[in-house]
Amino acid sequence: MSDTDTRATPPRPEGARARPPRPSTRPNGQWKIDGTTPLNGNEEWKQVDNGLSVRERIEQTYSKGGFASIDPTDLHGRFRVWGLYTQRKPGIDGGRTATLEPHELEDEYFMLRVRIDGGQLTTEQLRVVAGISTEFGRDTADLTDRQNIQLHWIRVEDIPEIWRRLEAVGLQTTEACGDVPRVILGSPVAGIAADELIDPTAQIDEITSTFIGDESLANLPRKFKSAITGHPSQDVVHEINDVAFVAVDHPELGVGYDLWVGGGLSTTPALAERLGVFVSPERVAEAWHGVAQIFRDYGYRRLRNKARLKFLLAEWGPVKFRQVLQDEYLGYALPDGPAAPKPKTHGDHVGVHKQKDGRFYIGATPIVGRISGPSLAKLADLIEAHGSTRLRTTPHQKVVILDIPEDRVESLVAGLDELGLQARPSLIRRGTIACTGIEFCKLAIVETKAYATAAVLDLEKRLEKFDLPHPIALHVNGCPNSCARIQTADIGLKGQLVTIDGEQVPGYQVHLGGGLASADRDEAGLGRTVRGLKVAADGIADYTERVVKRFLAERDVAADETFAEWAHRADEEALQ
Repeated sequence: MSDTDTRATPPRPEGARARPPRPSTRPNGQWKIDGTTPLNGNEEWKQVDNGLSVRERIEQTYSKGGFASIDPTDLHGRFRVWGLYTQRKPGIDGGRTATLEPHELEDEYFMLRVRIDGGQLTTEQLRVVAGISTEFGRDTADLTDRQNIQLHWIRVEDIPEIWRRLEAVGLQTTEACGDVPRVILGSPVAGIAADELIDPTAQIDEITSTFIGDESLANLPRKFKSAITGHPSQDVVHEINDVAFVAVDHPELGVGYDLWVGGGLSTTPALAERLGVFVSPERVAEAWHGVAQIFRDYGYRRLRNKARLKFLLAEWGPVKFRQVLQDEYLGYALPDGPAAPKPKTHGDHVGVHKQKDGRFYIGATPIVGRISGPSLAKLADLIEAHGSTRLRTTPHQKVVILDIPEDRVESLVAGLDELGLQARPSLIRRGTIACTGIEFCKLAIVETKAYATAAVLDLEKRLEKFDLPHPIALHVNGCPNSCARIQTADIGLKGQLVTIDGEQVPGYQVHLGGGLASADRDEAGLGRTVRGLKVAADGIADYTERVVKRFLAERDVAADETFAEWAHRADEEALQ
């Protein structure tokens, strides 16, 4: 789910930078420039109480008084800081999303986001999440594209007990949502991959233990997303995070990180930019904190749809951003650093791979991240039966099982398949992700997971005899906010009401040819849109089959042309 503004903006050139607000005599609400006087209602309640303290009211008052006892400002604002959103009331169609008030859209149940920094889980933790899902969440459990697990149908009366169970095994929901530092994405193969440059676990742990729950960072202009990877596949979608650290081997200083800032999608997509600095491992937490403080102190707060770091970067540029970071927040200059080379392998880690210790890790694919509490419990049992207690979630709605002896690999693969987690999936299943959609999200206009699942199963049959050169990234989103990263997919579908044969129906606008840096492309770029190209919600498989077959017929095989490359050069008729 997203708390993003839903107003659509015109498409911008590939890789373009977000535009800063136009010059105005009105202040932008930048604390270090304009002062801290709140300029809108959202900023007012955050200054009164930023949200961390609402936990006590949830435990002592609201859980005892029930949903009707919750203060509206707490419900629609401060609850987010603890990973809680009210979910959508069943039966409200997408045409009413923009016309109803939040209290008219919401049910008396919550989505609860379990924060999993770096995607690192034990089977004990997984079993606890599974039990919560089964006992309190009607068996729901979705793997998100930010390495979290989302549960639904949660009652406020049950939240204190849920927190008790999570925290007993080292999990939390602290700052899983809201205008705070969200989960830290980390390489799913940290510490175990044979080709890893550096294990970023220590850096992730230092940031989370020091700064998550820190009052000084609990009132940011908007959400603040972070990513750190030590793997050469660049497996944490760093180009679309507010701050990201990507491992590099400096010719003089050894292995450290390349620092990126200012990425984000939503309705105004912008790719992060390199600051051109080298950050040694022991300075990552300081640099992260410096960027977070810049966002807090200089980020725009007056207009909520401009309150992301990408807009400040667009105004300043990377040179000024680096200078402010060094002069005002670090107190020292960071050395210049090289860019990381192009990835040579896919970053979703699907399949069977050898670890540095000789054992194996296996990446498996559910369909669009959907799983259930009982399945999670069975997964924990399966992993332990094969001699392991560790697994990871990924930024691609996948799961990675660690530490499997070679003679147990095939048995585990077979067991995963029985749970609907395929380690050798079709390239369509492997590349498809979907957001929460209208089933639970108050901002959604169109259903996503059900339509995407049906499309995957259908396309696997339709394309079975065709040899795809690489996974086709099919990303399905229920509204314009791009939680499923539609602008960086081969085929990105943005939920909206569309007119098909004169009738308005749920459907999607099509984005084509986007992608992040990977083994299949040199650098990140945003997809193109074709005027008037829209697909009915139940027509995903028809359109995808049609456009993929055209790609296969027209691609330059000698140049090993990818779908994204073809989509950007193809004429509009071929993309219909």
